[in-house]
Amino acid sequence: MKYYVMLLAIWMGSSWSLPAWAQAEQPERLPVFIPESAGSSPRDRNIRSHNHLRVLAAGKAKAMSATVAQFNTPATVLSAYNLPSTGGSGAIAIVDAYHYPTALADFNAFAKQYSLPQETSTIATSSGNKIFQVVYATGSQPASGGNFIASWNLEEALDTQWAHAIAPKAKIYVVEAASDSTSDLYYAVQVASSLAGVKEVSMSWGGSESSTELSSYDKYFSVYGIVYLAAGGDTSDEVEYPSASPDVISCGGTSLNRSSTGVFISETGWSDTGCGLSVYEPRPSYQNGISSIVGTHRGVNDMSFVADPNTGVYVYDSTPMLGEEGWWIVGGTSLATPSLAAVLNLAATAGSGFAVNTASEQTRIYSNLRNASDFRDIISGTDGKDKCAVGWDFVTGVGSPVGLSGK
Repeated sequence: MKYYVMLLAIWMGSSWSLPAWAQAEQPERLPVFIPESAGSSPRDRNIRSHNHLRVLAAGKAKAMSATVAQFNTPATVLSAYNLPSTGGSGAIAIVDAYHYPTALADFNAFAKQYSLPQETSTIATSSGNKIFQVVYATGSQPASGGNFIASWNLEEALDTQWAHAIAPKAKIYVVEAASDSTSDLYYAVQVASSLAGVKEVSMSWGGSESSTELSSYDKYFSVYGIVYLAAGGDTSDEVEYPSASPDVISCGGTSLNRSSTGVFISETGWSDTGCGLSVYEPRPSYQNGISSIVGTHRGVNDMSFVADPNTGVYVYDSTPMLGEEGWWIVGGTSLATPSLAAVLNLAATAGSGFAVNTASEQTRIYSNLRNASDFRDIISGTDGKDKCAVGWDFVTGVGSPVGLSGK
């Protein structure tokens, strides 16, 4: 996992201060911390996956009183993408690893802060829950505790809270895999696909491509009536799986640029999105219209959403990580993925209808390429050697969603 923590400030009593290791750095370039769980290695191929978080950590008071315009709340994100403040139906399933002990309480704290529906049940795993439900993939509670697992807890907080922020009338399931191993996560995808009412499955994690992905893993994304989305990854010029699967919508990242008063100005491609050509997957039919760009192989990404942590969003996580808890500012394609899952849920509910599978949804998306009323064409920004351009590009795909039509 490419996981980064840039500590903005820590609440200490009634004053703000930076830790000693940060005070020597320039304020605009705070240190990057990469915990053990962030590392990805060729040795992990087909063995374990990593999530795609970038995090700016802030104390509780700072997060709730911040005047820095670039950080985003549900209201500013909805405004930037011309999305309604309510809507959604059915259910969105989030797949993550390990157990997040305070998932329900934190979900409700976030919902209360932003006037969203709260889950009234006090039992996170109750099948009768209407708003939010935790599901243990194996039927037993996964391991919890320690900084390694706590980073996955923050991922789960981001995924569940922001899917809810954008599609508040859709039920949010979170399926907790027993670990971050490939086998455990894909088993959790199977479980997520079997849950009542699920229309979208969001996967904010991935790993290196492998020659076995076509024969061994693409099959997990073929359940009728479900659209699958995965994070494009947070490493420049690198394609990951499952986002490379033709049966998955690959979610790229952008920066939301706003004025000092918070008004949306523009959107640019994020420099750490992760994109390119799949090594193994052939070009799917819905990309035939961009064959001059991608050639014979699957091109990644498909569409994008805010991901830059410097224009990140607020998340509430009270399970300590590295001694910190409360409100965090987060980004990464881990943010783009559940957000886009929720946008598709909103659009389907509002009138386009739920797609029968991912390929059907992709056909609809690509047929609206360069339709400015449906997608914002991102024409500035780079990710390594890849540049944003007019029309489809590797960094941002067809662009970012505008409103609910064409999706």
